[in-house]
Order: sequence, then structure tokens, then C-alpha cells
Amino acid sequence: MSSINLVAGRPRRWWDRRLDHYPDTGARTLYLGITVLATIILYYELNVQGAVATHVLHHYGFSFAQFISVAVIGAAFGAFASLFAGLADRWGRANLVVGGLFVTGLLVAVAMPNAHSKAEYTAYFALLSVFEGITLVATPALIRDFSPQVGRGLAMGFWTLGPVLGSLLVTLVASHTLDGDAHWQLQFQLAGAVGLAVAVIALVFLRELSPQLRDQLMHSLHDRALIEARAGGIDPERELKGHWRQMLKLDVIAPSFAIGVYLMFFYTVIVALVLYMSSVFAYDEAKSNGLANWYWITEAIALVGAGLLSDRLRVRKPFMLAGALLGLVGLILFATAATKPETGYHTFALYFVLIAGGGGITYVAWMAAFTETVERHNPAATATGLAIFGWIIRISLMLTLIALPVVVPATTTLVDKGHHVKAIVTQYPQQVRVLKTVKPATLAALKADRNDKAAQADALATLSGLSGAQVGKVVVLGALSKAKLATVPPADLAFLQANGPKVQQAAAQLKSLAAVPPAELAYLAANAQPVAKAAKDAPGEWQTWWWICVAAQILFLPCVFLMSGRWSPRRAREDDAAHERRVALELAQLQAAEPETATAEPMLALNR
Repeated sequence: MSSINLVAGRPRRWWDRRLDHYPDTGARTLYLGITVLATIILYYELNVQGAVATHVLHHYGFSFAQFISVAVIGAAFGAFASLFAGLADRWGRANLVVGGLFVTGLLVAVAMPNAHSKAEYTAYFALLSVFEGITLVATPALIRDFSPQVGRGLAMGFWTLGPVLGSLLVTLVASHTLDGDAHWQLQFQLAGAVGLAVAVIALVFLRELSPQLRDQLMHSLHDRALIEARAGGIDPERELKGHWRQMLKLDVIAPSFAIGVYLMFFYTVIVALVLYMSSVFAYDEAKSNGLANWYWITEAIALVGAGLLSDRLRVRKPFMLAGALLGLVGLILFATAATKPETGYHTFALYFVLIAGGGGITYVAWMAAFTETVERHNPAATATGLAIFGWIIRISLMLTLIALPVVVPATTTLVDKGHHVKAIVTQYPQQVRVLKTVKPATLAALKADRNDKAAQADALATLSGLSGAQVGKVVVLGALSKAKLATVPPADLAFLQANGPKVQQAAAQLKSLAAVPPAELAYLAANAQPVAKAAKDAPGEWQTWWWICVAAQILFLPCVFLMSGRWSPRRAREDDAAHERRVALELAQLQAAEPETATAEPMLALNR
């Protein structure tokens, strides 16, 4: 039959990817696997700049605020691209995924690492975000299409691995291949090359259900025969009539907003963890990315495990609530450590395990519940509901990124000025000690007139630890000839022998300032104190930000009660049994009403 050819992956035209019959388990697993793989790679490409954030900043001359604005612009473009992706209900999902993978792969592999200016880099990232916004509405729609509600938790667990494993790929690759300042562009090139390879796989193998099949609610695989029997009477245009109005409901919009603010900490980890750990705890990029691995690995395990268990128990809401509370415990502990420089690497790793474990449990249960809530309104408008979710979540990301530099302004100073100040300190350590020791007014007087005797005496006194009178006495005695020194009292001679070397050393230190270029001296004079103050202020400011993330996660909790689904596993099983009875009855009625068209195909499908 033609359905066998379609399921096997040979549609009528290469761009016509529709399946007219629901695929068997092997083919369905293949399509789900490609969709998950595409999601992982899309997030890998989108987040790769976070692993080399300091390199991008210094290479293009971005300030911290400008770098954050790149992400803000990307989020804005991605948000409205997500709304456009609501057309996937009309145009299909698979071609959007294939085309998006090819475009994003080329942008990341070729365009972004070879950008010639800040403006060009920003434009490429905005374009990347457009295709990411479109494609990452199409992929969860495909997951929903190929996963009945009974297995939706596990399927969404694998889909939500996308941002987690994508970010894990970023940190794993960076922590093993990033070597100092050399070849940071390789991170982009590797991500783009992998993206293009996955695009080829999707081009050859990815398929999607026909509108007549996907526009129906499929509770379990036992519904397959009924879904196919109904398909002939489905008019996709009629099913989509008023689809935007149907999705603009409180139980769609409020949970989307709630999960958007819940993910504030997640966004921050992606965008600024390396900058945070380097500016506050002096971690290098490799160590910061290694710490992030604890977060991503834990969340990956939690997503799949919670998705599977949620399907077994047939409830979502208890998982959302329990996961949110577990994550809150870890986030509160992490926030309290922000001002404690003695906090160890493995302590941070433990906090990340708690936060990521709770976040993974929460998010996978939320995604399953959200798609089921959308289906409650209109299963034919799944992509529309996901487009609204995609728009709101990216607007939340944009607002988070706008707020971040406002709440942590010290990080802007540390990122913008700290690197240069540190480089000067490293190159001229002795001279910097002089600058930190001698009074600024004294240094200014010497800069104006190197022969200013009073300023010289004050500087020498400060550096040697002697009084001004003692320095003057050493200078006077040191200027005497050997003959005259022989006539001075023994006490003065002993004084000269004890303190002369101190003044000589101080004079050498003062003279060494001439080795520092005037521009560097001016930079230190202008920025050393602000950088020192920022280093002192940054932990407290970041702690404020982490408490805001805590408040955002608390705000998430009420949305759990708005969403579809039971709290009790027993009641959920009763709903399943009632649904099975309705399906059997409707299928029997259809077969009785049209015996001449009720071929063996639906019955065979039912028994698979």
C-alpha cells in the first residue's frame, strides 16, 4: 500500500514530507529522534557564544552592556519569528526545521566567526535568532504530533534536552578545546559544521503527519485506528478557523509568562555564568565551563527521568510543584554563597545539582502539561499555542537581559575595564605597587615636575616607611663625600647605614615608573579605583540578582493550578479507562456506519 511507502520515508516529492498514515514505532522513533537532535544542535549553535563571551567582548570591543544588547536584540527578533512560526499549522513543520538547520548552520560556521565589526556580528546573531525562533516552535509541534498524551512526558523530556544538551555540548567542547586566546572562532565553526550535518540528516529522513492526522487529539497509541478512520472527514482549514482567538486564553498565556520568569536563572547561566564566575570568583573560562557541566548533566538526567515517571503516574502537576520547590532550595543556597569568596568549586557544583534537578523536573512536566492544555482548546492549533509560548518566553528572556546589567552594574565595569587593568598589573607589578602606595596628589605633582623636591621627599618617605625628616637626613648624609663622612658622628653614620638602602630602594621603585607607558599610567589612574570598587560591589549585586531569580521561581507556583491534568494518579487512571471506552465505542460506530469502507487496515493498526 502507499502508506507503507510513506512511512518508509518515500513521499511523492522531496519537499512533500506528509505521512498519510500514523507511522509504526520504528519510524515514529526515528522522526522523534531527528527532531530532538535538531533541537539540541539549534541550542548548541545559539548558545556557543556564551562559552567564548570574554573573547568576543575583547575581539570586537563590546562593552558588557553592548554584549548583553546583542542577546536582547536576538531575543526580540526571535520572539516575533516565533509568532510567525504559528503558520506551521498551515505550512507544516518538517520543512521549517530542515530549512532552519541549513541557515543557522551557515550563519554559525561561516558568518559569525568572520564578522568584521560589532554591527555585523549583531546582525548575524539577530538573523540566527529569527530562524531559531521559527524552528524551535516547529520542533515541539513535531514532538507533540508523534507522541500521544500517555507518552508525552517522556517525549517532551527528550525535547527539553535540547537547551540542556545544547548548552552541555557548548561547555564540554569549550572546556576541552578552548586554549587561551587562540582560535576561539573554532567554537563557532565546530557548532555550525555539526548543524549542517544534522540538516542533511533531517533533509533525507524527517517526516511529519498530514494535517488530517495531526489535527486530532491522540490520547494513547490505542487511538491510532480511530484517528486514521476520522482523518477522511477532517477539513484542516475549518479546524484552524479562529485558532488565534482560541489560544489567547488565561491558561495558555499565564503559564507561558510564568515559565518565562521561572527560567530567569537558566537564561543567566547560559548568557553570563562564565562572566560571573570569572569576575567574582576569578575562575578561568575552562573552569567556569567545567562547573556548568554539573548543571547541564544533572538537568538532562532529571528531564528524562521525570518525564518517564510522569507518564507512568499520568500526572504533571505534582512534578511541577515538587521540582520547583527542590530548585528553590538549591537557588537559595547559591544566592547566600554569592558574597562568600571561600565557597569551593564542589559546593557550587552541589548547589547546581539541586537547582538543575528541580528545574528539569519542573520544565518537562510543564511542557507536557502545556501541550495538553493547548490540545484541550484545539489540537489543530498546536503550533499556534506553541508560537504564543515561544513569543512570551523570548520576551521574558529579552526583559531579563535588559534588567541584568541594571542590577549588576559592577560587572559592566569589571568586564569593560578589569581585563585591561589586570593586564597592566601583571606586566608592571612593581610599578603598580608604587602607584597604590604613593598618594595620588604626590604622583600628580611628580608628573607635572619630576624635580619637585617636596613631592620626591614625600614619595620616598611613603615607599621607604621613613618620615620626611629621616628621608631628608639620608639624602643630606648620602650627598657627603667620603672625607666628610669620616667626620660625622658615629650615630649619624649608623643611621645612614641602616636607612640608606631603604631610601635607595624607594628611589629605584619611583624611577621604575618611567618604564610604564604614559597611556597605561593614565588608564590605571582613571580606572584602577573604579575596578577595585566594582570588585568589592559585584558579589552583593549578583546576590541581589539571584534573589530576584528566587522571587521569579516563587511567582511560577500559582500557574500550576491553571493547567490541564489531574493531581491524583488514581483519578488520572480512571480518566484513561473512560477514554478507552469512548474510543472503542466511537470506532465501532464508525465501522458500523460505513461497513463498505471499513477495510482491514484500521483494524490491523489497532492491533499493532
